[in-house]
Amino acid sequence: MNTVTYKNVHNHFKLNGYHLTKDDLCRVAYSFIKEGEDFEQSVGDFLLDWFDDKSYIDMFTSGTTGEPKTIRVEKDAMVKSAISTGDFFGLQPGNRVLHCLPTNYVAGKMMFVRSFILGLDMDFVAPSSNPLEISDEKYDFAAMVPLQAKNAIKKLTNIKKVIIGGVKVHKSLEQELVKLPIEIYETYGMTETITHIAAKKVGVEAFTTLPNVTVSINEDQCLEIVAKNISTEKIVTNDIVKLISDTQFIWLGRFDNVINSGGIKIMPEQVESKLSTLIPRRYFVNGEPDETLGEKVVLYVEGETMNIDDTVFDVLDKYEKPKEIIFIPKFKETATGKIMREESKKLVTLK
Repeated sequence: MNTVTYKNVHNHFKLNGYHLTKDDLCRVAYSFIKEGEDFEQSVGDFLLDWFDDKSYIDMFTSGTTGEPKTIRVEKDAMVKSAISTGDFFGLQPGNRVLHCLPTNYVAGKMMFVRSFILGLDMDFVAPSSNPLEISDEKYDFAAMVPLQAKNAIKKLTNIKKVIIGGVKVHKSLEQELVKLPIEIYETYGMTETITHIAAKKVGVEAFTTLPNVTVSINEDQCLEIVAKNISTEKIVTNDIVKLISDTQFIWLGRFDNVINSGGIKIMPEQVESKLSTLIPRRYFVNGEPDETLGEKVVLYVEGETMNIDDTVFDVLDKYEKPKEIIFIPKFKETATGKIMREESKKLVTLK
């Protein structure tokens, strides 16, 4: 596999049932751009970018924690990432896979790259909130965001192996997924790591890194990633983790979100996890200025004002309990469905 380059298209590769070569794919790309729907036009653009003479491709980050930005990624690094995914999840030439993600972002692009390089038989469908709604096809592998997995849960057993990423899997969804008799993994990654660099089965606490990836933490307890196949430099994240070994870690939350309330450091994501089955709407926890404490814990809830009984917060430690609850009619979110905390707070109309 070491001789594989981005210009290769595996002879087992199929797109929607058809064997296609590199030249065929370029013809498909022109057709998509000229006559296709919006989601097909973005695929056409990607295919032409992939098979041009440049060794890199420019990608947009999702903008979860700041303004979306463009980063430049080497195509051969994407190929190596695809091979690592294939090794980790046991993908074989001819495996049937479902592609139901938007190709504007790295996860959607990488499903194509895995299929070219590993020789997968890929069905490509319009991205939707329920990709299995009108299909009873059987697949070996698929990648989804949590909303898609939640909406497709009744048919998810039609897929042998599912990876879920983009947004953390909510505890209530996890409790449903662990009951299914298939392999379901939550992945960890970002655009800078060319999609996931670690995964864990739903219900398991610790992530395990993919081949040729090791991890460590810095003085802020933030995850640092060494993935020589992907980047020559160490990738430093803002994710606070508990390190188990150089190949395993438990995700705790983001450094930028930590609340310092009266000298006590509180992880919003840990508070959110404790409340995960107790509040029937989307919500997030944030630190806001407070004259006495420095910062106070505030709970933001999506939708109209509702009564939340104080007993709901009995699961929280004393310092984790919200000092205020604020309702926001509709959260702002990224194109990949992640809640934009700071942008959402600007929409506050009800208290």
